[in-house]
Amino acid sequence: MSARLEMSSESVVEAAADLLTELRAEPPLVHCITNSVVTGFTANVLLALGAAPAMVDITGEAGMFAAISSGLLVNLGTPTPEQRSASLEAVGGARTAGTPWVLDPVAVGALPVRTALAQDLLALRPTLIRGNASEILALAGRSQGGRGVDALDGTEAAADAARELARITGGAVAVSGPVDLLVDADHEVHIANGDVLLTRVTGGGCALGAVMAAFLGAARRTGDSPLVAAASATLVYTVAAEDAAARSEGPGSFAVALLDALAAIRPDALPARARVEARNSETAGVTA
Repeated sequence: MSARLEMSSESVVEAAADLLTELRAEPPLVHCITNSVVTGFTANVLLALGAAPAMVDITGEAGMFAAISSGLLVNLGTPTPEQRSASLEAVGGARTAGTPWVLDPVAVGALPVRTALAQDLLALRPTLIRGNASEILALAGRSQGGRGVDALDGTEAAADAARELARITGGAVAVSGPVDLLVDADHEVHIANGDVLLTRVTGGGCALGAVMAAFLGAARRTGDSPLVAAASATLVYTVAAEDAAARSEGPGSFAVALLDALAAIRPDALPARARVEARNSETAGVTA
């Protein structure tokens, strides 16, 4: 799936179904160092999907735990001194063990502490970077970021920055927005699924970073690329969000319905629902 000529809209959707099946057959252990606002929601999202969450953010344990995990999320939403040390320790453990890891550079740009930490983590070459357009632009040094966690830029405005970061890390970059953009050095994928209610619930984006870490853990077993894992996670999550929105009356019921939808979503339902376009440097895919 990682070869350039095999990347197509149809192959991405097929991989998403296969990886969801793999994830549920052998639930990945997902190590989350994430912000205090979303810890419980993130854990529940992973459990609903079929993965096993662990919130280990203590120095002296984080590196050890990352080494035995299937995937690691480092989210910079509330970077306390303890979390900053634990993040660097965890990434060291992940790199030694070959554990794939996700960097979510929440609100980087104008805020100096998290921005400096994000640059230190970027130098350690995350397997996958996930953020909104303003965060991706700021991480690449092209802007001062958004308004806190809110993006001030569209996904396409961050496309070149995302490709630059993918070349630097050798991994993949996911830019969240109304149409999600995911890239690596050779390909890009656009996913138009989802619902605006994801932006009305605290943790909607942060939990997606954890879902991506879970899919990276599954992809480690199947041999799929980080880009395919990220696109698969995004597709499953956003289709589930559509299902949740259809049975919700507002943000409160949506948050609960999203957990139910993630638990209920079937791999064989994805092809009919997917709004995916995959491209490489020579050709453009056809929407699936």
